[in-house]
Amino acid sequence: MPPPPHTLASLPCVLVMPAYNEEGCIVPVVSAWRDELARLFGADFRLVVVNDGSRDNTGKLLDQLAATESRLIVIHQKNSGHGGALLRAYHEAVALSPDFVFHVDSDDQFKPADFSRLWFRRHESPCILGYRSVRHDALHRLVITRILRVVLLALYGRYLKDSNVPFRLLRTDFLAEALAIIPPETFAPNIFLAVLGARIDADLMHLPVSHEDRKTGTVSIVRWKLIRVCFRCVGELWRFQQILNDHASRVKSAILAPAV
Repeated sequence: MPPPPHTLASLPCVLVMPAYNEEGCIVPVVSAWRDELARLFGADFRLVVVNDGSRDNTGKLLDQLAATESRLIVIHQKNSGHGGALLRAYHEAVALSPDFVFHVDSDDQFKPADFSRLWFRRHESPCILGYRSVRHDALHRLVITRILRVVLLALYGRYLKDSNVPFRLLRTDFLAEALAIIPPETFAPNIFLAVLGARIDADLMHLPVSHEDRKTGTVSIVRWKLIRVCFRCVGELWRFQQILNDHASRVKSAILAPAV
């Protein structure tokens, strides 16, 4: 069943969630987030899930959920990686014209109850990042995160605790302006969003959230592949400096109007 036409003046929030080979948890994860959003917003929300070419039953399970849940929008696409799926989800969310867009991953490592920590402070910053106060990931991924902090500090003069965290609340006007300058092939667009939020002197906010062990699925980027990805991200961030210098002030002026 397709979602009903959006006739509200504005949705408070649209949640976006990339998904790849998560058949082991996708149903309870989507259901839990739907229930949390319904608790806060009633029917006034949408949940956009981009199935990024999953090779298991993720897509089928999502379609079954969407057939009974009108607020769930499922998009199927060829595999383009996490960054490509996330950018697609962000664009789809912006097209719905909500006040805010929230991103969380589909791997069941975050608690829906933590969403309210960000939501209740939504007017304090156009870009609010959760950060994993205790992070349950492999050691090499933790090392890469620490290296990334140093790289961002060196390139942009900003210390970002968890710049790529898949748990963030974004004002839609900020996100729309950011999407206009983030290259479409970007591997990790969330890092660019964090850098842009800090660069425009927005009161970039970091709030602690819980992080759980992954219980299902597999991590697609591991060990040496992760290191190659890290070098790719550094190159993209280096090239993004010029784009940022050209557009940061325009983005800043575009989001001066207060959020609803």
